[in-house]
Amino acid sequence: MTPSLVIFDCDGVLVDTERMTNQNMADLVSALGFEISGAECQRRFMGRTLENVKEMVEDLIGYKLPDDWPDQVRMRDLESFKSGVPAIKGIESVLDELDRREVPYCVGSSGKYEKMHATLGSSGLLPRVKGRLFSAQDCERGKPSPDVFLLAAKKMGHPPETCVVIEDSLPGVRAAVAAGMTVFAFAEDPASDKEALRAAGAILFEEMADLPDLLFSNT
Repeated sequence: MTPSLVIFDCDGVLVDTERMTNQNMADLVSALGFEISGAECQRRFMGRTLENVKEMVEDLIGYKLPDDWPDQVRMRDLESFKSGVPAIKGIESVLDELDRREVPYCVGSSGKYEKMHATLGSSGLLPRVKGRLFSAQDCERGKPSPDVFLLAAKKMGHPPETCVVIEDSLPGVRAAVAAGMTVFAFAEDPASDKEALRAAGAILFEEMADLPDLLFSNT
């Protein structure tokens, strides 16, 4: 089935931010007294809202963080993004192919709009998705709940069962499955838990250049 709509996650799928943001998180959490690596932060927190991450970090350190802690993390990340955020290798060719086939696409992210504008703007991808950005900040629940993907499908005018999601995180895969959508997991990062992604219901791929063939293999 040719998808009627392709919904891309942002971080790690469109823009290469995961290593940068997870190292920032590792530095912050380690400074709070819980030594942790960037790779471990990725495993624990990837794909979740920072509000959700705050609760998880509080469980690790054993005390409450300030209410504005998620905003402190966002400010640190935004400062890091000023040095430049590359697009994921091969993603522009994927978007070109979707345009050629006249298949619409949009973004459904746990990140806030300010972050998406910063990263997509730095990478040069923002003009291609401007006006088609959807954030968990507009939803009651973040991933792994399906809210942001259902919001994107509704706003774009497509039934969930004809949508395809491109993700790289376990919460994101679970959110897509809960939304009743087909989900492909980009597992190029060596830190990806491929078995967990597959067990959650994703179709895995490791090269962005392979995605069009996966999307349109029967057409």
